[in-house]
This record gives sequence, C-alpha cells and structure tokens, in this order.
Amino acid sequence: MKTMIKMFILTALTIGLFIIGCTKDEVNKGKMMVKMTDAPANFTQVNVEVQEIQVHYANNNNSNNGWVTLNTNAGIYNLLDLQNNVSVVIADPQDLSIGKITQMRLILGQQNTVVTTDSIYPLKLSSQDETGLKIVTPFSIVANKTISILVDFDAEQSIVIEGDGSFKLKPVIKIKNVEYY
Repeated sequence: MKTMIKMFILTALTIGLFIIGCTKDEVNKGKMMVKMTDAPANFTQVNVEVQEIQVHYANNNNSNNGWVTLNTNAGIYNLLDLQNNVSVVIADPQDLSIGKITQMRLILGQQNTVVTTDSIYPLKLSSQDETGLKIVTPFSIVANKTISILVDFDAEQSIVIEGDGSFKLKPVIKIKNVEYY
C-alpha cells in the first residue's frame, strides 16, 4: 500500500511540474502572422518575389542582432490578385518571444516582373534586394495572443518607368491593419 501511495504522489508531482512548465512557456510566447494586399494599378500583372520576412526586437538580445526570420511562404505573388479586400498569408502564424518589435522587413528576390498589354518586363530593384524593404512600425508580441499584420504593397506607386522604357521597382509599402486575437 505504501508503494502505491508513493507512486501516486510521484505521478501527481510529475504531472504538476509538467503543467507548470507548459504554462510558463505559454506565458512567454505569442504568435505573429503577416498578410499582404494591394490597391488597384494600371498593369495586367505586377509580380513580386517574396523570399523572406524578418522582424526586429527592440532589445537586440539574440545572436542575429535582434532580427528573427518568420515562417515565410516564399514565392512570386501577383499584387493585382490582391485587390478589393483580398489578401494572402505570406508568413504563417508562429510562436515568438514576447517583446517589442521595432521594424519588419521583406526580402525580395530577383524574379520581379510587370506585365502590360504589350509584353512582360523585368522589374529592376535598387538596394532592396540586399537589405530588404524596411517597415518601421512598433508593435508588441503579447503573451497568448496572435498578432496579424496586413501590409499594403501599392503596385501603382511602386512601379517607375525609366527614360529608356525599362521598369524599376521602388516599393511603396505600409501597414494597413494590425489585429490581436
């Protein structure tokens, strides 16, 4: 009988410690996701290659100088498919440590094009292909909450027609909505 009581107490303690451990992790974590949308533009397609999304913590206390890479849905997105309140998830919800985020950046690839009624043209990038598109906007990762960021990539204002007839991508992007749930 004493053996059964000891086993019961040991099992109860183990379960209690497990529950406390899980609760502590949940208190120190929140979730974040990023979606993208667009305003109307005068092109047939505006294709932008998103490779990575990163966020920057205010305290810089990790090995990446405060930068954390999100679970990015890398791919080529036609911005014109994202009009009239249509959006696409470009970073799936993931656990992040609670804390203040000071900025976000989108790392673009080289597979960016604009399609007109005449042809398909490459979109040249300037420094964004190396440093990413930085969006400075403070928000916080809150315990047991998911933050959803909706970014508006304005295709019409982002395309510049150069004097030689080529096209350049000078992204105009802003935070359209921030929601916690």
